[in-house]
Amino acid sequence: MNSEKKKKYKIIIIIFLLLITTGCTKTLTDSKNKAVKNEKTGQTLTENILCKPTNKTTAEIYKKNKVKIDKLPECRDFKITSGKYEGLWTSIFVKPLAYILIQLGRAIGNYGISVITISLIIRLIAFPITKKTAMQSEILKKAQPELNRIQKKYENKQDQESMIRQNQEMMAVYKKYNINPMSGCLFAMLQLPIFIAFFEAVQRIPVIFEDKFLGLQLGTTPSVGISTTTFYAYIILMVIIAATTFFSFKMNVTGNMEDPTMKMMPMMMSTMIVVTAMFMPTGLGIYWVTSNLFTIIQNYVVKRSKEVHGKAKV
Repeated sequence: MNSEKKKKYKIIIIIFLLLITTGCTKTLTDSKNKAVKNEKTGQTLTENILCKPTNKTTAEIYKKNKVKIDKLPECRDFKITSGKYEGLWTSIFVKPLAYILIQLGRAIGNYGISVITISLIIRLIAFPITKKTAMQSEILKKAQPELNRIQKKYENKQDQESMIRQNQEMMAVYKKYNINPMSGCLFAMLQLPIFIAFFEAVQRIPVIFEDKFLGLQLGTTPSVGISTTTFYAYIILMVIIAATTFFSFKMNVTGNMEDPTMKMMPMMMSTMIVVTAMFMPTGLGIYWVTSNLFTIIQNYVVKRSKEVHGKAKV
């Protein structure tokens, strides 16, 4: 158990070191220090873009606000080494992801599909980890009644000896079912930098935030998009985000379902994500939906395979 904790802390330290050496998205502001928006799309523009805007209107906005876009490469010519050094975070995560999104988007002809494709590729690469996590979740559901009984047994005992015994009995259950309590944290820690890197790539690459997918402007937030002529597309996106997030969380709940707090957890988490998604770029919402759908399908397959395996044993 101590070795697992050490591994967890090492990963946290690595992520922390990457984050403190990071460049980040900077909002473009005017002479009055107000955020500059593209009046046509309602999108708040980013100052430190990585390549030149392809849209003339967008390019004029940047020039008007004294951003030296002439020194930037064309997006089609963008490379991982383009631009000045901005820290490990940008060099390791943002620029490589931006480069792949651009090249795939050019090949496919749409950057929304590029976001979906890269999201699926990332999840497929991480599949061995996420599959193991899903399997652990299903095993934990099986062990949950025993864990609940232990918690109930010691719920009114706060002395140190009782707490030690409770911990020992719970660890015995984990050992009995071969459960690693830390396994569920690994992908969550890996997913955070990927999520932030997608956010920066969408915000800092003009060909991505200028593009559309099924009526959705990839760089525009749903809160702004709902006020446009294609408002229905953003409403549908928000409904899909809410539904996929809810089912994704619900499938992974492993606590005591008799506890009202645990019953409400999927709804509370989904509400929080939906509110956050309202003010994030639409391209990031598309990434989130793709990842959620992958999780739902993966968990369903794992659950079905365990049921079939269990029947076969009988």
